Amino acid sequence: MKLRSTIILMTIFAVVSDAILIPFYPQFFAARYGVTSPVHAGAYVAFISIVVMLTLPLWARIAKRLDAMHLLVYTQCAAGVLSVASYFAATVPLFWMLSLAMFACKSSYLLMYPYMMRLEAKESHAHTIGVLSVVVHFGAIAGAVAGGFVMQVWDAHHCIFAMAAGDFVQMAICLALIRTHGIARRCRFAGVADETQVKPGLRARMPILRLALLMLAFEFCVYLIRPFMASYWQAVTHAPGELVSGLVFAIPGMVALVALRLNKRLASQGKRVPDHMLANLLLCTAGMLLQGVEAPLWIVAGRVMFGWALFQIVVKLDVTMFALSTPASYAADYSVINFFQNLGVLLASFAAGAIVDDAGMRAPFFVASVGLVFTALASVWLLAQPRAKEAALSNPIAETGVTARAN
Repeated sequence: MKLRSTIILMTIFAVVSDAILIPFYPQFFAARYGVTSPVHAGAYVAFISIVVMLTLPLWARIAKRLDAMHLLVYTQCAAGVLSVASYFAATVPLFWMLSLAMFACKSSYLLMYPYMMRLEAKESHAHTIGVLSVVVHFGAIAGAVAGGFVMQVWDAHHCIFAMAAGDFVQMAICLALIRTHGIARRCRFAGVADETQVKPGLRARMPILRLALLMLAFEFCVYLIRPFMASYWQAVTHAPGELVSGLVFAIPGMVALVALRLNKRLASQGKRVPDHMLANLLLCTAGMLLQGVEAPLWIVAGRVMFGWALFQIVVKLDVTMFALSTPASYAADYSVINFFQNLGVLLASFAAGAIVDDAGMRAPFFVASVGLVFTALASVWLLAQPRAKEAALSNPIAETGVTARAN
């Protein structure tokens, strides 16, 4: 079993099982408990983000002592059991308690991202991050499709079993990798004993914190348009079906796949990939503005531009994060970044509804465009120091040490 490829496969299962019910919580609560309030469904999704924000740093802390692959065996098993238990929850409060505990355990799979980066040479980080970005895009789409299929063939609450199946599959993959690659239970880094690791001070972590602030602003702007994108397309085209609006929503994911292949080809030819941060942020702004034009052709063109810039920016930001960090700190630094990203998504989710209610469905595109301009200006300052410190903070490839026999 190739370690890298199998971790990517495990990530696919994780993303798909996570996304199965996300688009359908209003239908789920209405069918299972008779709760029809959209505010209730929105609050539940918001609490999922809050739980992930708060628990991932805890898992990252535990992963300093217990290897993340071993940790996932326990947490994904617990997530699967809690998911099945939530199926039998007779009341809404009990369902909230069991399912949010499930998401608290499930969030540990995010540690596989920095775990895999430790296996990769620095020069291959950009391609690996690009692959994972595409996996997340299409995994979310596949999860939504799977959830829709399960709901159509059976009913809403049977989606819970599909989610639990994903957790148990992840647990099984971890057990197989531990056995086949001889992964030690205790987390170790090449040449660095746990007892001698020095906790970095605030000054040393400033580059990561500055980058986290930039990611918060970017995620807020990008996610501001997501909740009402499909509804906006239907309002502009007057098309009643969900299929076309779903395809339009998925355009950035399709563009990301093209961008990944092109970046790989350019890198193999020794050419620079189009990853200039300021240029891509301005292109993202232009794409955002075009989507605000109430014409189908301009919306599609804007989605294409937006998708291209989004992929390049996400990869560039993540590559910068791993360049600023060290293998021993990947999980902890990633948990900080993830916290700020989720905070940006959470703020955008609350803001989007208020903006649409006050100014209509076009307004989020223009608000997000203004935000992206400020983000572009801020990136010039926030990324200036990281570039200067990157060489000093990066570790040699030899220090990617994990005890697995990476293939």
